[in-house]
Amino acid sequence: MTVPLSILDLATIGKGQTAAESFAGSVAMAQLAEKLGYRRVWYAEHHNMSSIASSATSVLIAHVAAHTDTIRLGAGGVMLPNHSPLTIAEQFGTLETLYPGRIDLGLGRAPGSDQNTMRALRRDPHSADTFPQDVLELQGYLTGPTRVQGVEATPGRGTNVPLYILGSSLFGARLAAQLGLPYAFASHFAPNALQDAVAVYRREFKPSEQLAAPHVIAGVNVVAADAASDAQEILRATMRARVSLFFGGGRQFTDDEADMILDSPQGQHISQMMKYSAVGTPDVVLDYLDGFARHADADELIVAHQSTETAERLRSVELLAEAAGLVSV
Repeated sequence: MTVPLSILDLATIGKGQTAAESFAGSVAMAQLAEKLGYRRVWYAEHHNMSSIASSATSVLIAHVAAHTDTIRLGAGGVMLPNHSPLTIAEQFGTLETLYPGRIDLGLGRAPGSDQNTMRALRRDPHSADTFPQDVLELQGYLTGPTRVQGVEATPGRGTNVPLYILGSSLFGARLAAQLGLPYAFASHFAPNALQDAVAVYRREFKPSEQLAAPHVIAGVNVVAADAASDAQEILRATMRARVSLFFGGGRQFTDDEADMILDSPQGQHISQMMKYSAVGTPDVVLDYLDGFARHADADELIVAHQSTETAERLRSVELLAEAAGLVSV
């Protein structure tokens, strides 16, 4: 690979699996990623999703950090409008204090949930409007000086936890450029504006104390398997699970029902979400990722290893690392 590889762990709760089993899988994945030479592992904030266990992102990061030694861990990301900047500064300041030099903080402005869940979170529907100001306030708590007179984050102040702006539109690209922060594009599920957003970010980037030159991280789905047919079966199972997640309203569709939806105009949305997916044997996956890195003009790829089964995700992590020639530790 010509660029570093990182992992987005969706903390998947597979069919018949518990959240505790999902967390055990996340620990196993981070340990394997550390051993094989991936750069970082991130976890995304989602709420009210029965198949995703990373709702309390900072807690999961702490758990995984306690079971690993060197790999960077972070939020990809914290949906900042769901929280006060001070609370997030304290949480990630605590993480950085406990695990120095290993913590990242990616920030997004989406709810990570539906409208009813937003209300349950006590989120103001207009809270996303102040996202740029909230990012600056949070940055002040972590790096100093504070932007709120008389208020400091303890722990937090002086920890200089690196911030990343996450997005899937030109808004996030422009904000990251203006603030001189790294930009991570969510092309693993929202692919449409990838090239335009990256071009805007690179063109408008202003150096900062954190970052001297633009740094783009692009998300991409990966299903690497020993046989091409196995990879295709895993991909189909993943897409069936998404049908139940997005259209099931709490129920699980049978495989036949899910396939009917996937093959309908309604199901094309899921196929479009997974536009950027490297699927197949390791050599095929690696070739796709090399081309995708050029297509995205990315400095780093963050891959979401897709499967409803923990063992299949771990095998994909391993096969890609071997094909890419990552350095084992």
